Amino acid sequence: MNQPISGNRRQAALGFIFVTATMDVLSLGVMIPVLPNLVKMLGGGDTAAAADWVVLFATTWGVMQFFCSPILGLMSDRFGRRPVILTSIFGLGVDFLFMAFAPNLWWLFVGRIFNGMTAASFSTASAYVADVTTPENRAKGFGLMGAAFGVGFTFGPALGGWLWQFDHRAPFLVCAALALCNWLYGFFVLPESLPPERRQPRFDWKKANPVGSLHLLQRHPGLLGLAGVGFLFQLAHNVLPSVFVLYMGFRYGWSPATIGLTLMASGVSGIIVQALVVGRVVKAVGERGALLIGLFSGFAGFMIYALAPTGFLYLCGLPLFALSGLIQPGLQGLMTRRVLPNEQGQLQGANSAMMGIASIVGPPLFLLPFAFAVRHDAALHLPGLPVLIAAALMLAATALAYAKARPAPAPEPQAA
Repeated sequence: MNQPISGNRRQAALGFIFVTATMDVLSLGVMIPVLPNLVKMLGGGDTAAAADWVVLFATTWGVMQFFCSPILGLMSDRFGRRPVILTSIFGLGVDFLFMAFAPNLWWLFVGRIFNGMTAASFSTASAYVADVTTPENRAKGFGLMGAAFGVGFTFGPALGGWLWQFDHRAPFLVCAALALCNWLYGFFVLPESLPPERRQPRFDWKKANPVGSLHLLQRHPGLLGLAGVGFLFQLAHNVLPSVFVLYMGFRYGWSPATIGLTLMASGVSGIIVQALVVGRVVKAVGERGALLIGLFSGFAGFMIYALAPTGFLYLCGLPLFALSGLIQPGLQGLMTRRVLPNEQGQLQGANSAMMGIASIVGPPLFLLPFAFAVRHDAALHLPGLPVLIAAALMLAATALAYAKARPAPAPEPQAA
């Protein structure tokens, strides 16, 4: 399995990485409707206090990812994608075991630190896709990654909400088992995608840090602007794991099981977009057009989520928001065209570092206004305040993409 793939096996490898990514996201999806409730339970049942704890957990995870993602990205360029993916999956499994047996909130905190240090499976899988696809078919390949994301979030939240009814620790034990199965699958089945001759000749610590990642974004024309679009999108997207479980429970009175089914419906919509819409849209309007459509659809969907006074009207926004699934295939397609094969891991490490910043800034940006809105609901009547902030960020990302998302110049080789 450590031998690099070639020829027709490159297309088959997409199937391998799809399964790996799906199992990874499935385990995360199981956690979404139950982790905030576990925090709330361990914290004494106070919704506002639970929001404050979730801020601490998410911010800590983001700090770890910010500093460690560039290291893991460069490691995948130097040593291959496979060992980094396996390391990340192992870290995810350890985190779930901490959640399953945590007697208090501080044990959860330790698990978040460990997971943040190793969280690179999805970003390295994106570099894997770039390795085994041509630039012309790359957006379709990233659409496959989006489909994996959709499958995981279709069944994961519903499974998590269902398991929560029987035992509050069961969802996390199932997640740990899924991570173990994912690791075993990767160890025995997943081949390497980056041949030795295309790897970085050495591991340079000057590049393996957030500043080095920023230098990569500055070195290639147009890449920094696209990274800014990705950052605004990721920052806005942080509203989903940060407040949506608490928001839907508070505003609409939904149980974890109902929230899980709602997230399942969102996932089904996302799968439909990835399977039936992404390829056609990219072919018709290009990667830039797909990116702009996805960003504006995300803005409109967030507006509906924020202002919907009833659960039924909230659900009406699901199909529109699902079109935000066009964002990542379009954005990743534009970005990966601008770097060399032995820089794809660095690029994804830089993207993950930006995601880490978004994970640091996002939770307080959304959870603190939510806590304020909940505490002053009688006077404010605006529990959707954090979602309105996310909508504004998505609109800003749309404007930046309109200005910066241009056809990619060919990257120039850099001296070793």
